[in-house]
Amino acid sequence: MPITIATWNINSIRLREGLVRRLLAEEAPDILCLQECKSPVEKIPVDGFAALGYRHIVANGQKGYNGVAILSRIPLEPAGQLDFAALGHARHVAARLGDGTVIHNFYVPAGGDVPDPDANEKFAQKLRYLAEMRDWLRGDRPRRTVLVGDLNIAPREDDVWNHKALLRVVSHTPVEVEALTEVQDAGGFVDVTRAHVPEGRLYSWWSYRARDWDAADKGRRLDHIWASPDIASAAMESRILRAARGWEKPSDHAPVFATFDIAA
Repeated sequence: MPITIATWNINSIRLREGLVRRLLAEEAPDILCLQECKSPVEKIPVDGFAALGYRHIVANGQKGYNGVAILSRIPLEPAGQLDFAALGHARHVAARLGDGTVIHNFYVPAGGDVPDPDANEKFAQKLRYLAEMRDWLRGDRPRRTVLVGDLNIAPREDDVWNHKALLRVVSHTPVEVEALTEVQDAGGFVDVTRAHVPEGRLYSWWSYRARDWDAADKGRRLDHIWASPDIASAAMESRILRAARGWEKPSDHAPVFATFDIAA
């Protein structure tokens, strides 16, 4: 049977437990990768997820900030945690399926508001984080790997609502796009979402600041699903659940899905 993997920056797993449960009940992905959980692992509300069939969890937690988790109704085992740029943040967790496929779940630093590494340490940390991701992949070329998460960069011109207006806005600056491209190339990854939706504007994030986010539609595609070349052709379909951005008290991100014809 095909496996559907979803990724979603939930912006607090405890505050939005109900939204996670709604997604699991209505969309039923086999695996859900969450970012910005903002919770220690022991306080993640696992019982409600288990009641829906998601009895397997691999997580890397942190009180009040960051945090990543992988919920699954398919058996999986922990496959490590990485701390790039020596930030001490819970920004990565990996899990391995029974067939050897590894899922890497990342929450790349946002980078603050000023796109200048000399004036803004958060932006400098983001660039260091991406450089170390690149070097890691160059040293250990991935096989049977799916890399997902809030990578906090919208790389293409049609991944943002206005390319020219955002060239100097963190998440779409040329230096960030180049850094993310180097990460992708280092692993030989295929952007699964764009493989299935190759043309047109496509977003997964809309700011809370917009009074009517849907009408304004000033979005960015910050959330990604990539696959290593050996399994990229097994990706059958991809989609972004835009409607979830309009749920009550939502995350500012929408879930991204990809379905793979790989055995669990």
